[in-house]
Amino acid sequence: MRQKNILIAYFSHKGENYSNGSIVKLEKGNTERAAEILAKVTGGDLFEIRREKKYPFSYKECVSESRRELQENARPKLAEDIDITGYDEIYLGFPNWCGTMPMPVWTFLENHDFTGKRVFPFCTNEGSGMGKSEADLIRLLPGIEAEKGLPIHGSSVDTSEEEIKAWAMGHE
Repeated sequence: MRQKNILIAYFSHKGENYSNGSIVKLEKGNTERAAEILAKVTGGDLFEIRREKKYPFSYKECVSESRRELQENARPKLAEDIDITGYDEIYLGFPNWCGTMPMPVWTFLENHDFTGKRVFPFCTNEGSGMGKSEADLIRLLPGIEAEKGLPIHGSSVDTSEEEIKAWAMGHE
């Protein structure tokens, strides 16, 4: 059996986040923590999708800026990039922002050729699930092998390791 080359590309927000009805300060975003679990389970490489201009620390300011980007269909410039040609499977992680993927994830997706790659989306949220991100992913990259995504309750990431592991192992 051929060894799979796995990439875990994720966008995560550090700073103020909404969690269980209140605003909390996170030094490490929920999606980053989920991505680290996936890397441990799959042996995949981690790559953080980061916007060149950081989002505000403040939750309200970050929400306002992300809504504006979505309304403008913006494609923010990324801080760095990665060559994905050597990867067979890509786990794509992001928080549910405004019902879909944050706009830097759209930039990342549009900057790469996903032909022949399997894409596994995972999404941290506080009750809104995957939103319309799976449909947006397929619309953005028609013809890709997009697998069923995993919604992860953001405030429960640290206790979701078994769920994440079962989902990842289901793709072998």
